[in-house]
Amino acid sequence: MYDINKVREDFPILSREVYGKPLVYLDNAATTQKPLCVLDAMREEYLNVNANVHRGVHYLSQQATDLHEAAREKVRQFINAEKTEEIVFTRGTTEAINLVASSFCELQMKEGDEVLVSEMEHHSNIVSWQLQAMKRGIVVKHLPITDKGELCLDSLESLISDKTKIISIAHVSNVLGTVNPVEEIIKTAHAHGIPVLVDGAQSAPHFKVDVQAMDCDFFAFSGHKMYGPTGIGVLYGKEEWLEKLPPYQGGGEMIDKVTWEKTTFERLPFKFEAGTPDYIATHGLATAIDYLNCVGLDSVKAHEAELTRYCMEQLRTIDGMRILGEAEHKDAVVSFLVGDIHHLDMGTLLDRLGIAVRTGHHCAQPLMDRLGISGTVRASFALYNTKEEIDVLVNGIRRVSQMF
Repeated sequence: MYDINKVREDFPILSREVYGKPLVYLDNAATTQKPLCVLDAMREEYLNVNANVHRGVHYLSQQATDLHEAAREKVRQFINAEKTEEIVFTRGTTEAINLVASSFCELQMKEGDEVLVSEMEHHSNIVSWQLQAMKRGIVVKHLPITDKGELCLDSLESLISDKTKIISIAHVSNVLGTVNPVEEIIKTAHAHGIPVLVDGAQSAPHFKVDVQAMDCDFFAFSGHKMYGPTGIGVLYGKEEWLEKLPPYQGGGEMIDKVTWEKTTFERLPFKFEAGTPDYIATHGLATAIDYLNCVGLDSVKAHEAELTRYCMEQLRTIDGMRILGEAEHKDAVVSFLVGDIHHLDMGTLLDRLGIAVRTGHHCAQPLMDRLGISGTVRASFALYNTKEEIDVLVNGIRRVSQMF
């Protein structure tokens, strides 16, 4: 049984007040709160095991290294990668995408070559490629979406050409909540010999991910969106691709041998991990994965699906409500506007009622242009949210609407 009250006890911040009102935290797509076990694990390591990892011969260094590499194995199991060598620690999804964009373009792309993204991408999966376009003259193309917020898959084949070298796509939209059919996209891409990067920032926290079954070539996600610490993320890459790509950064840790004449690089995954890693955060991430596994991702998925359904149902009862994103497959995110009320005004006044939502363009300005708006109010759910909190949100929206 999914005991929501027991789950909420693991997150003390949820019991605090904001402006004298109980906190209703519905900004989980931006970042999730952290359970006590994650905070305790990181504090314990700082207090008792703090030493730089790898190469150290002393006890603390070896113990810290063991925890760091155990975290890598934990991540491997979590997404069902074949080898730990395919797990690269980064600062988050953004750095992981930038790593692939930089290294892949350096080796695989020339002027006029194309990368295909979608119209619903986060800026991380647009600007990273545009930077390469400025440097190398590559072309960034996008797959359009329907008015419901679903990808126009009928256009995929026509957008692929002999110049298409990689497809980079969001698993779940951070604005619309659309769960994209990435397996179908990957199958089509591979039929043309094109690798695929999947942005999993909004999928890994919410349902099971199996990169081998998905057959993606790269997969990126962030720790802080799945109850782990900030500043840590993961890039999964098939070994064959990571072996081909040049390093993203240079420095300590990623080298085999350095001379004035040349440098040779360390084996995978260390080739892509220059400098001291955030080994405390990797331990925190591993603890967050343990926590998710303990709660059960199938239970999390079912709980959040019910919250999403209930929220959509209740919001539709509000006069002037416009929900952005009505995809058949939708997950844990509801974006909306009410009448002519500016999203910033709505978010600000909801905040005074203790309700934390996100407002603005959500780092997806091209998507806002497609929708013909400047921004939305976004409520996003996590494993600790309740229907009662959605009721508070709905009543808050009604109250704000009456003010206008």
